[in-house]
Amino acid sequence: MRKTVRSAGGFWRKPIFIAVSCLAFGQLGTYGQSKDETTQQTNGRIQALASLGPSTSEDIPLGAGDLIHVEVFDVPELSRDARISVSGEIGFPLVHERIRAAGLTPFQLEQRIQEVLIENGLVSHPQVSVFVKDQNSQPVTIIGAVARPMTYQVLRPTTLLELIANAGGITDNAGTVILITRPTQKESVKPVSDAFEGDSDSAAKTIRIQLQDLLSTGDTLFNIPVYGGDVVNVPAAGMVYVLGRGITQPGGYVLQSRGQDLTVLKAVALAHGLGGFSKPDDAVIYRLDPKTGEREAIPVHIKQIEKNKAEDVTMKSNDILYVPDNVALRIAAKGAEAALQIGSGILVYRSTNSAP
Repeated sequence: MRKTVRSAGGFWRKPIFIAVSCLAFGQLGTYGQSKDETTQQTNGRIQALASLGPSTSEDIPLGAGDLIHVEVFDVPELSRDARISVSGEIGFPLVHERIRAAGLTPFQLEQRIQEVLIENGLVSHPQVSVFVKDQNSQPVTIIGAVARPMTYQVLRPTTLLELIANAGGITDNAGTVILITRPTQKESVKPVSDAFEGDSDSAAKTIRIQLQDLLSTGDTLFNIPVYGGDVVNVPAAGMVYVLGRGITQPGGYVLQSRGQDLTVLKAVALAHGLGGFSKPDDAVIYRLDPKTGEREAIPVHIKQIEKNKAEDVTMKSNDILYVPDNVALRIAAKGAEAALQIGSGILVYRSTNSAP
């Protein structure tokens, strides 16, 4: 049997107090025993691992749109700024052919210009320096469930963890998979946990990396370099909230992947089980009806489910499971919403050993 609880109107006294106090009680009493970690702790690990930096110091290749300065020592009339054209070339004074620059590092372009100057009889022993004044050819875009979605110019070798750290880390609703879409002309090493999508004729391929693989090891098979043209997506996952004094660790829990449902028993297990004074057969799921904007109150009898005397109820993203104790028998939908709106009152947890 379901009944509808209106989310607006009415005057609720105890439910709001109960919701907030049960959260505080559960978190203070059990957080230290948790094997899960909060989003803030996950981002702390991302920052720490990203600070290690890449293992190489090689230069980034030049590309179309980059502005460079070419300095020919002791020959000021040949020194100049040059913008690399769409075709990847630059022009040079007194040189009839255009010089290919895209795909070369600044050092390689220095050597090429020196060869051209000698071949054209302009300078017998040239000393050339190339400086990048404005780089536009190596954009990497990161989107999805990160604090600051952005387009980032890769000025030096950059890893996936560095990119996520530069974007402010993941948000509470980040899922467990990271997707990197890469133009097929970029050479890459396939991580062992990746699933590449796209055939040999595709314009791009997608690399799938499990977030936990990225954070659990320092292996470069997962913390891969990012290159210009890459699009990194951290898809959002669903989230459920398990609240009440009858729960060992109240909070928000991230689902394994977008759109994934889970049952009441699994949600209770994520929250580290029932408390000693819980009333599991008085539990309620609050589910928002997108059509009416009202929350349905769905009675749940957890003990009956455990005894196989009732069907395990499937939860959906943004469901609120409330398990009361002997004092607080039931919470109204408005009280649950009030608790969710208190940012410091609810911690969002993610498993540190999630399966792919």
